[in-house]
Amino acid sequence: MTTAMDRPAEQIDEATLIGAVEHDISADPFPVKGLDHVRFYVGNAKQAAHYYSSAMGMTVVAYRGPEQGQRDLAEYVLTSGSARFVITGEVHAGTAVGESWAKHGDGIVDLALEVPDVDANYAHAVAQGAVGLDEPHDLTDEHGTVRVAAIATYGETRHTLIDRSAYDGPFLPGFVAREPMVNRQQLIDAGLQPKRFFQAIDHVVGNVELGKMDYWVDWYKKVMGFTNMQEFIGDDIATEYSALMSKVVASGTRKVKFPLNEPAVSKRKSQIDEYLEFYGGAGAQHIAIATNDIIASFDAMRAAGVEFLKTPDSYYSDAELRARIGTVRVPISELQDRGILVDRDEDGYLLQIFTAPLQDRPTVFFELIERHGSMGFGKGNFKALFEAIEREQERRGNL
Repeated sequence: MTTAMDRPAEQIDEATLIGAVEHDISADPFPVKGLDHVRFYVGNAKQAAHYYSSAMGMTVVAYRGPEQGQRDLAEYVLTSGSARFVITGEVHAGTAVGESWAKHGDGIVDLALEVPDVDANYAHAVAQGAVGLDEPHDLTDEHGTVRVAAIATYGETRHTLIDRSAYDGPFLPGFVAREPMVNRQQLIDAGLQPKRFFQAIDHVVGNVELGKMDYWVDWYKKVMGFTNMQEFIGDDIATEYSALMSKVVASGTRKVKFPLNEPAVSKRKSQIDEYLEFYGGAGAQHIAIATNDIIASFDAMRAAGVEFLKTPDSYYSDAELRARIGTVRVPISELQDRGILVDRDEDGYLLQIFTAPLQDRPTVFFELIERHGSMGFGKGNFKALFEAIEREQERRGNL
């Protein structure tokens, strides 16, 4: 039997890549088409955009800054497949962006959602108790009109609601198309790099304070009509020293998935405690980016200088693990050489690996994930993953 992931990479659609399912969003109280973009606040937007271009294979496609009459900020839009990042930094002191960055460091501030009717979604959200940040309004230029609004979620994170169905510009009104920062075509033509390191955003994980996970799970259910897709508690998600609890909320199509973590009482400081301390409160911890070839993606990113968490060889020699995962498309020896983790559930299996934090603060990091039918999040790898994180915490003196 030929599976979707046995087909050539270019034939794999995004829904299969991220484990989406068929669902009629017209029946939802808060219909969501997908994740429109993820916005970062950073200390130096130009350098960050170059890093995401060179180290993660993204392409700069649009820009807005002082040259376009925006005197306070510089913003770069990067894409990889359907994934879109917006990198924002101030160009002089005294802005709200700079104040946020001084508190949190480089971090994710906006998980923007594409919706069919901004006004209806916003009205429903506010009626269900969401805090409105920006009421629905139009942004217009020569390329058309985008309707936007925004609501608050955990910490200082927001969800901008966007309807871009009447717009054909490079991103949003005010942005102009921009040439890529890095020309990788020669490397691609020589077979030294994949065309894209990743193709889509699979999920975004949020960390919240102790006792707040259920509050925010209920918030997503009530405000957005999301469902509680999975949950991990107790021994599912603990090591000898630290523990946490996690629940996953998702839109009806599963195109938007938000795992939410909170710390649990344990012997030492958990990764969630460390994040909350260094980020300065609740926020988005990591983005899982979907790839159709995790080996090629890992090799390209590692060659570009991205650091990944290390997995001990004992993980791959464990007889129980080998029996549970069965046969996967990549020889175990190749996974072991790279430290890539494997997990299998009733629907299939997945391959995954996690980067170290991408900045000096131990906060935001990334996950590479390749799905082969599995709708899960690597439950069988939690202990190995958290032990790897704890080793890094210990090196930093934060365990």
